[in-house]
Amino acid sequence: MPTKTTTRAKPVKASVPEKLSGGDVKAIEELRTAYGDITAEVGKIIIGQEAVIERMLTCMLSGGHALLMGVPGLAKTLLVNSLAQTTSLSFGRIQFTPDLMPSDVTGTEILQA
Repeated sequence: MPTKTTTRAKPVKASVPEKLSGGDVKAIEELRTAYGDITAEVGKIIIGQEAVIERMLTCMLSGGHALLMGVPGLAKTLLVNSLAQTTSLSFGRIQFTPDLMPSDVTGTEILQA
């Protein structure tokens, strides 16, 4: 019978500054407070989807993208609309259909002479 051998990886020492400046600590605290406030406010509208709310906020705060997929009735549109209202952002919705063209998403520019 073969024997298992396991090797442990050596911990990598991260190059993190020893101390944060006062401005950094203040910014982190403000972000933590805002994150909690937004999560609580959206959680009043979207019940039982805490993980999705947290992931959406993470995407927003990191400047990333999110693709929400699911069967109808899971409050995907309501979630995004609620996040937009809570954070004072605009909300737009595009219904994807088989005949959707890129100009339907990006818009068109009409030049007049």
